[in-house]
Amino acid sequence: MFRTHTNGELSLKNLDEKVTLSGWVQTIRDKGFMIWIDLRDRYGITQLVFDADRTSTEILEKAKKLGREFVIQVEGKVIERSSKNPKIPTGEIEILVENLNILNEAQLPPFTIEDETDGGEELRMKYRYLDIRRNPVKDKLIFRHKMAQKVRNYLSEKGFIEVETPVLIKSTPEGARDFVVPSRMNAGQFYALPQSPQTFKQLLMVGGMDRYFQIVKCFRDEDLRADRQPEFTQIDCEMAFVEQEDVLETFEGLTASLLKDITGKDFGKFPRMTFEEAMKTYGNDKPDIRFGMKFVEVNDLVKGKDFKIFDDAELVVGINVEGCTDYTRKQIDELIDWVKRPQIGASGMVWMKFQNDGVLTSSINKFYSEDDLKKITEKFGAKAGDLIFLMSGDANKVRTQLSALRMELGNRLGLRKGDEFAPLWVVDFPLLEWDEESGRYHAMHHPFTSPKPEDVHLLETEPGKARANAYDMVLNGNEIGGGSVRIFDKDLQSKMFDLLGFSKEEAEAQFGFLMNAFKYGAPPHAGLAFGFDRLVAILDGNEVIRDYIAFPKNNSGRDVMIDAPSPIADLQLEELSLKVETKE
Repeated sequence: MFRTHTNGELSLKNLDEKVTLSGWVQTIRDKGFMIWIDLRDRYGITQLVFDADRTSTEILEKAKKLGREFVIQVEGKVIERSSKNPKIPTGEIEILVENLNILNEAQLPPFTIEDETDGGEELRMKYRYLDIRRNPVKDKLIFRHKMAQKVRNYLSEKGFIEVETPVLIKSTPEGARDFVVPSRMNAGQFYALPQSPQTFKQLLMVGGMDRYFQIVKCFRDEDLRADRQPEFTQIDCEMAFVEQEDVLETFEGLTASLLKDITGKDFGKFPRMTFEEAMKTYGNDKPDIRFGMKFVEVNDLVKGKDFKIFDDAELVVGINVEGCTDYTRKQIDELIDWVKRPQIGASGMVWMKFQNDGVLTSSINKFYSEDDLKKITEKFGAKAGDLIFLMSGDANKVRTQLSALRMELGNRLGLRKGDEFAPLWVVDFPLLEWDEESGRYHAMHHPFTSPKPEDVHLLETEPGKARANAYDMVLNGNEIGGGSVRIFDKDLQSKMFDLLGFSKEEAEAQFGFLMNAFKYGAPPHAGLAFGFDRLVAILDGNEVIRDYIAFPKNNSGRDVMIDAPSPIADLQLEELSLKVETKE
């Protein structure tokens, strides 16, 4: 038996017991006549003591040869510590070692394996198996496991059946790029790794599995942005014989259950906001509603005053930053430079201070009277001590720019707290968006999303105005899940393919199997998928998903630990009919 107990469970109630422990050597304190060792496993730390008066010379000499991260087994007696450590559960006891067995020696690790480490991110990713020994990483993986168990239990209790869908599927041109897999047995042909199990879960609804879920790996070969992974995990769900309200109620219940488990609070009904309202009020479709700074449009108050920047703008819009009138000119200029960065793309920004003494000052004083400024502050509902920022330009661009500023200020002012949660639903998205480059419509969600019933007629006349029967769940400014009511009528699905520019032949080649299934009685159905990695990170008070993935890729999509992707042998290429002949 390698151990009778783990390193996190012994206490004073175990005094005088003979125990066997195993684990890794974390620290060694050698005083010559006495050695203390912290022994670590994933359950915690137990202090070992080797005493010249009470430990045999052979065992004491053996202990002197130990190094950090050696894997050892010890036998000994639980005794009370004279110098207790209240910071750990085992801090009142230690093990007087009677026997020591070195199971495996270890080289000195490339970084310190403690909560506070000296290892940089890239180094720790290269040696991820060592990083996992550290509490901050280990605890995140355990938290992820617990959330997965709660999701499975909740959905199972609601009658959902977990079904695995294929990983080798057919490539489709819509959405992000597929990872493709060459087939050796079918030369010149390729599988794709799924971006989502979308069509399969719809087929399961045709098959009568009316409540399906799966915690499933998905893959997208897209240009990586900050904190995106080429492979990620979804909680993928579908329901038959339901309307939008049924889906929202079910998954609002799931999310509220997870939130209550973490916070102990009941969240009640989640607020709902239309896509149009979200864009107008917050400048994006995933607003963080933990704090204010709602957008206020002031075209009616600022135009016609010979201030060309505002007069020529499609939209002048701003936010009120409460209590920040004491921002210095240097701080304001730094924010103006921040919005001028290429990532944001603003040409500038106007500021107005409602000073503590009631005096109004601004960067546009020479164009606007005190009465003009007063009307603007009144529209914002500003009070003494507040600071207003105004931006102008093309309506869509300026909303996006102001949204970025709002989030940045939320971070700087400490308003985006990891232990506060503000969920909401965003509904009524546009069904289609026009792409100038390709000269055709693209599905805002995917080609199987149904239009709102009252907007179906618009597909014949003004398809760009049709709204989707779609919904996103947003938590703390992050989209954590999204879904839609699906098209289950083959004629409407065919019409959608037409609008998206598919020829009959292309639609048949790509999605003929789904259309054929619809001929045999498809029920009304709808679904949703949560981004599990992001959901777990946010529930744990973070936004960096990489910390919650056991073996993540870096920002270039590489696994630096196993050095992948990597070239493969010429023989393998030949077997896959991929060998490229080089000319002499």
